[in-house]
Amino acid sequence: MRSAITDTAVVTGRNLRHFIRQPDLLVFSTIQPVLFVLLFVYVFGGAIGRSLPHGVGYVDFLLPGIFVQSVTFGASQTAVGLKEDLTRGVVDRFRSMPMARSAVLAGRTMADLVRNIAIIGLMIAVGYLVGFRFLGGVGGAVACVAVVAAFGLALSWIFAFVALTVRGAETAQTAGFVVIFPLVFASSVFVPVATFPDWLQTFAKINPVTVTADAARSLALYGTPASLGAAAAWIGGLLAVFIPLSVWRYRRIS
Repeated sequence: MRSAITDTAVVTGRNLRHFIRQPDLLVFSTIQPVLFVLLFVYVFGGAIGRSLPHGVGYVDFLLPGIFVQSVTFGASQTAVGLKEDLTRGVVDRFRSMPMARSAVLAGRTMADLVRNIAIIGLMIAVGYLVGFRFLGGVGGAVACVAVVAAFGLALSWIFAFVALTVRGAETAQTAGFVVIFPLVFASSVFVPVATFPDWLQTFAKINPVTVTADAARSLALYGTPASLGAAAAWIGGLLAVFIPLSVWRYRRIS
C-alpha cells in the first residue's frame, strides 16, 4: 500500500508538470468558465435574476454552478491526457518499471483533481471581482469547494474509462462532450430548474450536475447541506462503478 501511494504521488507530480510545461492546457481550461461568468452576469443576469428567490443576487446564484460546470467540462482532459500516454507508449514504459499498476490511473485522476481545485480558485477570484461572496461563511466555502472537487474526481474516473475504451484522444474528448453538454445545460447551473418546461424539469431534478450544483450553492449561500446527501450518493455511486471498470479495462489492455 505504501509503495502504491508513493508511485501514485510520483505519477501525479509527473502529470502536474505538464501544466507547467504546457501552460496553454491550463489557460484554455480557464478561459471558457471566465467567459461564461462574464457573459451570464452582464448579459443575462438582469433577466434571469428576476426568477431567483428574494435577496439572492444572480452572481451569487451563478458562481457555484460555474464551479460545477468547470470541473464537468474539464473532466474530458482526463481522457485526452490518458489516451495520449497510451498512444505515445508512456504507459508501456510505466509497465516495464517496478511500480504499482494502479498508480497510472490514480496519478492521472489525482493530477486532474489538483487542476480542478486550482481552476475553482481562479473562478472564486474572478467571482469576487464581479461581486460574488460566500454568504455561508468560511465553512460553507470550504465544503462547497470540496463537493465540487469530489464531483470532478468522479467524472475523471468516468473519462479514464472512456479513454481506455475508445480509439484516439480526439474521439475520447468528443464522446464525453456529447454526453456532458446536455447534462450541463439541462441543469440548475445557469438558471433555476423551476423555469424549465415540466417535462424537462423531471430530468433536470435528478441530473447529477443539478444535484451537485444545488448542494454547492446551498453551502456557498447559506452554509447548509441541502441536496448534499443526493450529491454524495451520485459521487459515491460513480466512483464505486467506474474505478473498478477503469481498473478492469486497464488490465485488459495491459
